[in-house]
Amino acid sequence: MALSIGHLPEKVKTFLDEHAIGPRLRAGAVLALDLIYPRQPLSHDPDIRNYAGPSVSVLASGLNAGDWAAIRFLGDDGCEMCARPFEGGLHLGAGALCDDCTKTPFPFKRGRAACIYGEASKGLILAFKHADRLDLRPVLLGWLSRAGAGIMPDIDVIVPVPLHVDRLFQRRYNQAAELARPLARAFHKDFEPDGLRRVRPTHQQGGSLARTAKGRREDRYENVKNAFDVTPAGQRRLRGRHVLLIDDVFTSGATLSACATELLKAGARQVDVLVLARAVPTSLL
Repeated sequence: MALSIGHLPEKVKTFLDEHAIGPRLRAGAVLALDLIYPRQPLSHDPDIRNYAGPSVSVLASGLNAGDWAAIRFLGDDGCEMCARPFEGGLHLGAGALCDDCTKTPFPFKRGRAACIYGEASKGLILAFKHADRLDLRPVLLGWLSRAGAGIMPDIDVIVPVPLHVDRLFQRRYNQAAELARPLARAFHKDFEPDGLRRVRPTHQQGGSLARTAKGRREDRYENVKNAFDVTPAGQRRLRGRHVLLIDDVFTSGATLSACATELLKAGARQVDVLVLARAVPTSLL
């Protein structure tokens, strides 16, 4: 159920915003729908049968113990820049960089990821991204909030990685924005959904190839070259500010790098990134 207040007078809009009427009505509608149409196990859902969903329903309270145990959640003991865990589970101390980031740094400063992108986590993420499973957002938002809590005090404004209008029309929503909006509200940060735009369509960068996969990293970077820019509104609102960029999966870092580069060119003081999952080489799984 969507509540549209675009046609209402400004005073009424202000009243609704201040008293959180819209979110309360939406929450009530979701509860009513859950009573009439109980949520089904993801593994039995025909829309996402190929997304390796977990074996039980995902409820508002989260996952059962078995599903939690199967997902490898990450802390802040990996690479400070790309969030990839170190070989052998080593912890090299705060601010440590992996060899790749030492040799070829990303334009963003810090990276955090909630979990490893693997068989146990990708079913939820792909369902949320491609199968209209917005009911999974509370669970995924909890992961994201935990992963980003340590860097949130430094952040001024949160920006989602944008979709091109063609893909947005196909999916009907931007999954990064659907995570970034409530995250900004929870941490009392500014939210700038229109500060960055994708000016040309790109091929999907799917798959779980690591950043070092030969011949692939260059293709990914070429795919997103000149695909983003900062809007006039973004030029005004992001200059001199510490930006947190939100996306679902960090694979090669090409998309995040392209976005961060444009934000820095527009005058952002610093860009950090926060994602649901980090794709890693099989040796780290």
